[in-house]
Amino acid sequence: MEPSAAARNNAEWCDLVCRTHGLPGRFGGRAWTNPRRTHVYYPDAVTLSPDATPDDVLAAIDTGAGASVKDSFATLDLGPHGFHVLFEAQWIARPPIPAPAVDGWEVTTDVRAWSTSYPDGLFLPELLEEATLVWRPGTGCGAALNTTGDVVGLSNVFGDPGAAFPGAVAMAAELFPGRPLVGYEAGQELEAAVLAGFQPIGPLRVWLKD
Repeated sequence: MEPSAAARNNAEWCDLVCRTHGLPGRFGGRAWTNPRRTHVYYPDAVTLSPDATPDDVLAAIDTGAGASVKDSFATLDLGPHGFHVLFEAQWIARPPIPAPAVDGWEVTTDVRAWSTSYPDGLFLPELLEEATLVWRPGTGCGAALNTTGDVVGLSNVFGDPGAAFPGAVAMAAELFPGRPLVGYEAGQELEAAVLAGFQPIGPLRVWLKD
């Protein structure tokens, strides 16, 4: 799978979260951008093509202190524009194959479950109109699922990675059979994702304005 499918899915997720806060973004040929500062943990731009240039993103966002750009193909150099690399990660994909069932996982409508790992109020009930939240009550594990085209995005995984990824993957395979999964991770989360059947498909960077 090409990283562009994962990048597009992630941009759609970012746009969904922003829209629930009254901050809709804009999709262009090379990038998704938001003219207003997005909510904490969410970028002001996501590149959709390796051909994207700094002008494609910086001309369409608030470039003041705190601005962030998800460089989906690790091709931009935003250092000369006052940005530094906040972190690097890998896009990941899992083929549409069955996953071992994990008992106790369910779909939830309680967005407050994420408040233990993310700022309270980041995820709003309106998310449920276009996304699916899954968790295992009592374990502190959960994840978000969003669909774009033929792929399902797995994101915002919380809890012990070794327990969260197998459960979230099993739920995604049950709810969306026959669809590949995409996302991005780094560190322990990436290791857990690989053990759950994902493979790295390309690098990304997130830049932050000083």
